[in-house]
Amino acid sequence: MTHLPTDVRAALRFFAFFLGNGTLDVDLLDGIDYRSDLLTYGSDLEMIFAIFTNVLEVNDQGETLNAGDAQYRAAQWIRRRYDPEYQVEPPFEDWETELHGP
Repeated sequence: MTHLPTDVRAALRFFAFFLGNGTLDVDLLDGIDYRSDLLTYGSDLEMIFAIFTNVLEVNDQGETLNAGDAQYRAAQWIRRRYDPEYQVEPPFEDWETELHGP
C-alpha cells in the first residue's frame, strides 16, 4: 500500500488546522464565522475539502506546489457561501468543485 507523500499530508493537516481554528485566509474571510456551520452542514465541509484537494498540485517527488492557492480557492468558496455579493475571480471551473467518490 502506498501512502500520501509527507508534503501532501502536511498540506492537508495545515489546511484542516487553519480551517478549524478560523484562520483560513484571514484577509478574505475577515468577520465571517463559518466554523459553526461546518459540522451542522456537512456538505459545506465536503465541498471545501473537495476544492482544496482538486486544486492542490503535487510534483513527481510528492511535493506540493500550490498549497496556498488551494487554500485561497477554498476560502473563496466559503466567502461566496456567506457573502452572495462576493464575486469569485476567476470563477470556479467544474473540475475544481467536482466531488469524487470511492
